[in-house]
Order: sequence, then C-alpha cells, then structure tokens
Amino acid sequence: MDRTSGEGHLTAESPADSDPDEQASDLIARSRAVGDVSFTAVVDGADDPRILWAAPDGLEIAGRGIATRFTATGPDRFDRIRTRAERVFETLEYDGPVVARPRAFGGFSFHDGHESTPPWTGFDAASFVVPRAFVTRTERDGVWLTVVSDSTDDAEERLDRWDDRLTEGPTMCSSGSGPGVASTHRTTSPSVWASQIERALDRIETDRLVKVVLAQALSVDLESAVDVPETLERLRRQYPNCYRFLVGQGGGGTFFGAPPERLVSKRGEDVETEALAGSAPRGETPESDDEYADRMCDDEKLQHEHDLVVRAIREQLDPLARELTIADRRVRKLATIQHLQTPIAATLECDRHVLELVEALHPTPAVGGVPPDRAWETIRETETFDRGWYAAPVGWFDGDGDGEFAVGLRSAVTSGETATLFAGNGIVADSDPAEEWEEVELKFRPILDELRDR
Repeated sequence: MDRTSGEGHLTAESPADSDPDEQASDLIARSRAVGDVSFTAVVDGADDPRILWAAPDGLEIAGRGIATRFTATGPDRFDRIRTRAERVFETLEYDGPVVARPRAFGGFSFHDGHESTPPWTGFDAASFVVPRAFVTRTERDGVWLTVVSDSTDDAEERLDRWDDRLTEGPTMCSSGSGPGVASTHRTTSPSVWASQIERALDRIETDRLVKVVLAQALSVDLESAVDVPETLERLRRQYPNCYRFLVGQGGGGTFFGAPPERLVSKRGEDVETEALAGSAPRGETPESDDEYADRMCDDEKLQHEHDLVVRAIREQLDPLARELTIADRRVRKLATIQHLQTPIAATLECDRHVLELVEALHPTPAVGGVPPDRAWETIRETETFDRGWYAAPVGWFDGDGDGEFAVGLRSAVTSGETATLFAGNGIVADSDPAEEWEEVELKFRPILDELRDR
C-alpha cells in the first residue's frame, strides 16, 4: 500500500509491478450536514485528484484527494474493479446518512487495450477513486460533507478542517468566461473522413457489419488554461438536463463533459437506461425547430439507426432481467441539437453489481456499432486517434453495488493550454460522408462554444 502526504493520497492502487490483491487498510468515513456551499471550492485546484458528478435528477457530488483507488487493465477490468472495491467496501466503517455515503468515482476507456499516452496521460483502462473529502447535494436531503480516512481521529480532524474551509468560501459557483480559442485542428480531414466512411460502407455491404460509429478528435489550442469547474457551470446553464462530470488526475489531464445519455442507473433491483441515437439541429424558430424534429422522426435512416440501439439494449438486458419495459419513442431537445430517445427500464432477475450491467451494455450501438465485435474491429482499423475515455462509461458505484453511469460524450480532455474534443456519428448503409461531417461538427459545439472567450 502506498501512502503519501498531502490532502489525501492513501491508496489501494495496484500497479502492474505490485500484488494485484493488495488493498488499503480498513477505512472510516464521517459525515455532517453543512450549509449551501460552492462545489468549486472542492475542485478548484488541479494539483490534487478531483471528481465532480451531477445528474439530471439533481444529485451533485464534488470530491478531492484519494482515500483509495482501484485500477485495472485488460478484458477482465470490470470484474477486477468490482472485486477489489467489494473488499474495501466490506470493511469500510460508516454509519451516516445514505445520501452522503462513500462512493467510488471514475470510468473506463473505450477499448480495453488503452494505454496512458497523451492526451490521456494518467488515465488507465479502468480507474476509480473514493475521494478523501466530498460534498453531496440533493434537493431533498440538502448538503452533506463526508471525509474518508484510516483512523477516527484523522477523520474528525479532516471533517472540521473541510467544514471551516467550505464555510469561509463562496456559496455560488462562478461561471467565468472561456479561455479563448487560438486555433483548432481536426485530426481527420474531409477527404480522409470520406474514405473512412466508404470503407465502412464496403464492410456493411460485404462483411456482416450493420452499423459502426466513427469518431473524430478536434485539437484545440487555447489562449489560456481552461478552468474546468467554471466551464461545467456554464454547461449547466446551457444544458440543465444533461449529466456533468469531471475526472482530474492531479497535476495531469482532466476529462470533463456534459453528456446527454445515461448508460445505466441501478437502485436495488431497478434498472434504467435509454437508447439515444439519431440527431438533428435545433431550429432558430419554434416552427423550424418542429420541422427539424419531424424530419428526424420521418427519416428512415435515423429510424433504422435508432431501432438498432433499442434492439441491442433489449438483447443485452434480457438475460439479466425479470421484466423489461420499453417506453414510447420521443424527441430529446438540447440547446444545439435534438435526438431520438427511447427510455428503457428493467427489473433484475437476481442481485447484480452495477458494473456487471455496465460491462453488458458497453459499448451501446449508439457509440460502437452492430454487431459489436465487427464494429470494434472496424473502429480500431479505421480511426487514427485513441478514443481514451471518450464514449466510454463514466460514473459512480457504492458498497451495495448500486450506481449510475453516463456515456462519456460531449466531452474533452484538457491539460494546460490545450484541449482535445471528441465527437462521432453512426454509419449505416445509406450514410453520406458530407452529411455525417456536418453532424459531427454540430456535436463538437457544446464544449467548443464554452471554450471560446465570449
């Protein structure tokens, strides 16, 4: 076990050259109610590892430091994370309110063979932390401060210090302004993009590939370093019904975004997920907005693409569920884009950890393709950049195996005065390269707009 000084680096990390069964000593967590505070005060520095999670249902959590960390690589990374976390949570001492309970926050890379190279330095193929200190807020339960340590005395001392720090800080989140964009560069040119889509279409015609999601990366040179918490606050105001997340490695890169899509939420035996595929721009008037939505709903290509996602999720959940409910299709409207959406709910046949569901669902056809193995092979052979954690599961789980994960879309990874944005589109039999290029450009906008100095 590695112990270092600072605001929290007691870790249960198992790097490749250490015992994979090594784990932290028994942990102790303490909580107390606090007044309304600015979550920026918790995640305002980039030197310590930090996390921020905000869900459309109102749950907000911001944390800093490391009480324990779980990392894994390879095809069994979901199971390894779950197994190691279960051992730590089994011995963790906590008797506070459920809303403020310790949770593990983090995510996975899109490909299990991901390596921690720029711009993804510090991001393993799977990595989760239980923060040293975190603040939880819900509308029903108010605001709670929780600290996690390896001794009661240290936990109480940290609780007092953080309480004082938060009390003295601001109560409002600053939104600031964007750092300014000096230049942008797409890693894929229009001609290369057209060639990639043509190769994908050839495979769709000859190689049992039905759909594949091809993505692009956008490199952005900034006029100054980006303040990620302030950027997320601006995204909150622009996209109030989306998730927001931040995973900062401490002295390294920070992955953040405002994804519209829930991968999965589990509470006991109840599971919620959704199909979100097929998109159109927003109109400048209510009439043009409705025209775009009607056109999207009537578009056979988009309907086919969406049906593939619904069918795949149903097939992935059926073996695990006692009951499965697929709601009516609807239109999900966001600030700059609108999507076809189908909510899906399930009741589990037996007790499952949320990571088992995450593994079963990742990647959905909305970010991978159909069938998954053919789509993954096509993505690996076609894309010229490392997706890293883009389009992969990001979220949290607790000691009961409950949790919630979003899909890491509408996202960017940033370090210093650079940022890399990601966006992709589903390619099916009648896809047109020019139209797909324009749709990808539309999907860059949520993050890129907030980086501009306006």
